[in-house]
Amino acid sequence: VQLQASGGGLVQAGGSLRLSCAASGSISSINGMEWHRQAPGKQRELVATITKDHSTNYADSVKGRFTISRDNAKATVYLQMNSLKPEDTGVYYCAADYIHLNQDSTYEVGRAWGQGTQVTVSS
Repeated sequence: VQLQASGGGLVQAGGSLRLSCAASGSISSINGMEWHRQAPGKQRELVATITKDHSTNYADSVKGRFTISRDNAKATVYLQMNSLKPEDTGVYYCAADYIHLNQDSTYEVGRAWGQGTQVTVSS
């Protein structure tokens, strides 16, 4: 299972970016999908989550500015980031909790991570 993230870049404060993360590989179903970020010198933090039925949660620091969404048919999660601030700078990672159903009806569960995409917000 692979996750491919894209959409990062350099933007001025107050600007917007839209991140995408597409899953591929041996996946029967994807449950929760998430976006995390890691700023220089800081620990990775959870930014937003979305369930298979589109229920969402956000870190307090991004509420009202970021929107997480997903397209189940495309196995893709998005993060629309508006009103960006310099403190939003970091590497953004997507994650997905997946199920793979085997031919013998057993199944495997796992979590896949994307490779990270850099977001830089200048003041």
